[in-house]
Amino acid sequence: MPGNKFLATADVAAWLGELSKTMRVFAPRNEGQAVVYREFDAAKGLELRRKPTESAKHALFPRSEELLSFSYLRPAFGAPEKEGETPSDVSQVQVKMPVEPMPTVVFGMLGCDAGSVTTFDPIYDGSKFKDVYYLKKRQATVFIVRACAEVLSTCFCNWVGGDPANTKNADVLATELSDGWLLQPVTERGEKALTSPLLKDAPAASEGQATAIHDNARKSLGDAPNLEGIDAALFSLFADNDFWQRQSAGCLACGTCTYLCPTCHCFSITDETSARNGVRLRSWDTCMASLYTLEASGHNPRSLKAARLRNRVGHKFAYFLRNNDGQISCCGCGRCIKSCPSSVDIRQIVKDALVQAASIAPPPPPQPVAPAAASPKPAAPVKGKGRTKEKANG
Repeated sequence: MPGNKFLATADVAAWLGELSKTMRVFAPRNEGQAVVYREFDAAKGLELRRKPTESAKHALFPRSEELLSFSYLRPAFGAPEKEGETPSDVSQVQVKMPVEPMPTVVFGMLGCDAGSVTTFDPIYDGSKFKDVYYLKKRQATVFIVRACAEVLSTCFCNWVGGDPANTKNADVLATELSDGWLLQPVTERGEKALTSPLLKDAPAASEGQATAIHDNARKSLGDAPNLEGIDAALFSLFADNDFWQRQSAGCLACGTCTYLCPTCHCFSITDETSARNGVRLRSWDTCMASLYTLEASGHNPRSLKAARLRNRVGHKFAYFLRNNDGQISCCGCGRCIKSCPSSVDIRQIVKDALVQAASIAPPPPPQPVAPAAASPKPAAPVKGKGRTKEKANG
């Protein structure tokens, strides 16, 4: 694989402009007070200093995407019926699949966001079922991951196996140096994206400089707690309503945490029609909304926000973990903490769960069952006196 490349700071926009001629390019930029991933537009600039408010998961899993479109093919209203026509002759449905996804580059994706793809892959590329919409986008997308030089107080990727310079699912690792970017190809797809004449061979000292930046970010995260047994702890607290009521007391059930989460993947499907035409849409949904589990009967198994928070935390740190070889479905990006209007902190919930579960006294061991005393043998009936005895006993 070719060596590392160097991109001068002044050439970043020009390079992304080159890529956008043949590919769809997502990059972070400012919108109001938020930093969001949008298709690159040189006139609207880039934001590579602040942590993006949202993740880039919509490049693979759009907020709302068309699964198919359909049309009802019927004769004009009032047209006379033809002899021998059946209902299937005059009412047919024509279905059209969406166009193939464009080749895509996500530039400036954070390491935690790239790590979140590990949650999506086993769901949408499972052994039993495969989601062709997701897989086509996955195969057409190059991830240029930006190493974190600084971390926020809400970051905790090291708790869940992440790293500020994560290369898992990355095609290129980009580290910002004092005068430009060190671009390190990780995959063949990443190598093919680094062919522009704007990219120069990286100086020999640049890799050492990048390593120092990565190490400093790791130290800033601090030590990660031991989460061994968190799945068992959460299962043991499943029916502890008091615990979940306390944890959810400040929650507004607004869903901000789920919509900003890089690993949340729930959706709903609706058919939107107009006259004889329609589209089938898949749109993000949130388990923190009461309508999410409302059944047609009117019953709602998770009508209380405490139950919905329990489900969210349980899915991240227990249910998914047990179904996917110990993989926690939280990437530790901290967006749910940073943007929560009432400061609900999933890290504190996890730590409280471990403490609460440890305080529960284990059930006493079963006592050995004493052998039953031998019953006395019934007396043999006395011949000729049975009838008299029955009368005596009433």
